[in-house]
This record gives sequence, C-alpha cells and structure tokens, in this order.
Amino acid sequence: MTLTAPGSTQADSSAGGPVSPCPARGLVCRNCGATFGLIAEHACAECFGPLEVDYDPELMRAVTREQIEAGPQNIWRYAGLLPVGQDPASRVSLDPGLTPLVRADRLAAELGLTGGLWVKDDSANPTHSFKDRVVSLAATAAKGLGYRKIAAASTGNLANSVAAHAARVGIPSFVFIPSDLEPGKVVQSAVYGQTLVAVDGSYDDVNRLTSELAETDEFEDTAFVNQNVRPYYAEGSKTMGYEIAEQLGWRIPAQVVIPMASGSLLTKVDKAFRELTAAGIVEATEWTIFGAQSAGCDPIATAFDNGWDVVKPVKPTGIAKSLNIGNPADGPYALDAIRRTGGSVGRVGDDEIVQGIRDLARTTGVFAETAGGVTIAVLRQLVENGRLDPAKETVVLNTGEGLKTLDPLEPVVGPTHRVEPSLKSVRASGLIA
Repeated sequence: MTLTAPGSTQADSSAGGPVSPCPARGLVCRNCGATFGLIAEHACAECFGPLEVDYDPELMRAVTREQIEAGPQNIWRYAGLLPVGQDPASRVSLDPGLTPLVRADRLAAELGLTGGLWVKDDSANPTHSFKDRVVSLAATAAKGLGYRKIAAASTGNLANSVAAHAARVGIPSFVFIPSDLEPGKVVQSAVYGQTLVAVDGSYDDVNRLTSELAETDEFEDTAFVNQNVRPYYAEGSKTMGYEIAEQLGWRIPAQVVIPMASGSLLTKVDKAFRELTAAGIVEATEWTIFGAQSAGCDPIATAFDNGWDVVKPVKPTGIAKSLNIGNPADGPYALDAIRRTGGSVGRVGDDEIVQGIRDLARTTGVFAETAGGVTIAVLRQLVENGRLDPAKETVVLNTGEGLKTLDPLEPVVGPTHRVEPSLKSVRASGLIA
C-alpha cells in the first residue's frame, strides 16, 4: 500500500479547482538515511531506525503566508506543508487546530519574566488535547493507504481522539489503554461506542501488545496510528509549531517549553520552526527548546543530565500519566533538538505538578491537565535556576484539558466557604462583614 505520488495535484470537489500539490516525496530513515516510498511502515528495513516523512523543498518553498491565511480555520490551512490531506474529500478529521495562544501577563509577572509569556492552549481542540492534530493526519493517511479500521496504544488523550475520529466517519476502532488510567479519560474514550481494551500493565506493556497485534492476520486491515502509520501521525504535531509562529505575527518565539512523553511533540515543533524558516515563510532566527518531564517518568531528563546520547528505559510512576512513557521512542531525537538549540530539561514532582496546574488556572484562566502542570512547574524551575532567559519571549504548551485529570486536585481545591442559605450564616462565615 502506498499513498498518492509525490507532487501530484488533485481536484478539490468542494471548490471546483486544483489544490496544493502534496510535498511529501517519501519516507527517510532518521538514522541511516535510507529512503522509501510513501508506505505504511515506521521502521527502516536497513537498520531498523525510525522513518519520517521527507519533503520536496521546492514545493515547500512554494507555500506562502497568503495561501495559509486564506485556508480553513484548522490544521488543514497548512496542507501544502503536510504529507496528506491536500484534497478535502480525502480527510478523516475532526478539523482541530487554531487553538488559542493566550497571553499570560499575570503569570509572567509572578515569575519575573519580562520578555512576554504565552500559553498555547490545545485543550480547545475537539477532544480537548493536541492528539486531535496527529490522529487527523494518521486517519487520513490510513484512508489513503486502504486501511478500513484504526487502532492505538494510548495513555489516554490519544485513545479519546482515535475513538472520536472513528465515530465521526463510521469506521471501527480499537483502543488499548493501561487499566489504571484516569477515569475521565476512560469515560471519554468509551462514550464514542468503539472498542476499548483495558490492559493490566504500563503503557510500554500496552505498546508491546499492540505491536504484536499489528502483525496478526486479524488486524491486517487496521492502521495502528502510532505504529504502522506513525510517520504521518507524527507530522500532525508540526501544526502546533506552525500556529505558534502564525499567531505571533509570523515569527518564531525565542524560547519554548514543551512536555515530553515519547519526545515526538518536541521534535516536531522544532521541525516546524526549521521548515518555516527554510521555506522563507518566517525570517531566520534562533530559538531555544526546553523539555519538561515528571520526576516519576524522567528518562529523557536523566539522559540529558548525564550527557547520554541514548535514553535508558524507566518504570513510570506519578500523577502525570499522559507523560508516563518509560521507553520514549523519540527520546534521542528530543535530546538532539534540545542540545542543538542550547536548551535543557527539567523534572518536577507530583506536588509541584499540582501547584503548576493551580498557578496556570489562577493567573490565566486556563485549566490544564497534569502534563500542563508539569510544563508550568518546569517553567518556574528553569527561571529560578537561571536556565531560561526572563527577558526573551517564551511560549509554553498546554497539551490537554484539566477536566480529564481531576483526581490530583480534589484533595487540595474545593469551596472556600460553606454556609446555610441565610444572610446570618454568610456573615458568620466571614464572607461579608
């Protein structure tokens, strides 16, 4: 199975005219450089390294700001920079994207940041996480490759998105999750009426299981979005970087703080900035990438601290379950991006994560899930340690909605007063004089 030939132009049935040509010309191994067609494969046949999409630089340079700005109000405005979805009729999508870039002046003042602070709030996506970006691309690629079902191993947000995409277009999906997942994410996956399988084990156990299932005859017609179509899936994260630059007036921020599970999101935001620069869509500038991990699952942070080029697996613990990938596939590439841009990695414990959630909500009105709490707590840590320049413009990423991870907050937040339904009781509570 292969996708449409590179550079081809398809008819746009909704607009009656041509659409942007597909800029993807194949897959390339990130380790040895071997090249392949636009196939359903994520590992190199030569060295078993990971594959990613390779683009025609001339077609990328042909994309203009004006074309992007005239596009739809979602990720597909960047179709000329993506591997699939140039024809609207080909898309399997919830149309995510163009989520708010929130100016966080009060949080900046509290932390002593003077260069400007922004929160890219992807909780505003259809299933309330950035995973809608990657699944829209993966599901569209799966359709183009001839798959009839989609599936995934997930720590929660991906499960929500895969089930919702399948429900939207009426195809079967199979989602596999750790059995100890947060109740909110379990409910949001189950409500779409798709197959949801709870596995007694960690995410890494779940991922191994689905890797085995993908090789069986029973699942030969199924696209596992973060496995056999992973190269296309991963490209969806680039749209977050594209949007940040566009929403800042077509410029790249000096500093970005990004939560890390597999490390893929961090590498793709960095890739988006490099692509925009190479295509001439933004002016060439320098940026610094910072990674954020939970102390309960910190293999990339540990590798960074020790100067390692490889990431040693760990057994995940802690409340930030959406980041609990103990063997991160993109860890070495995240390290490369962080080191190349002069950044660093921070790690924070559960109490700091909860405080980070509260700090962001109290100062910006944005309610983040635990991954967002990790990012905000690491931001504070980076400032206090002098690793992040307070005078430079900074963007932090909130990747999911706080309503999905209520359990850690329930012991520490609640009503500030409890009264009887009488003025006397209100006065006695001290709420009014």
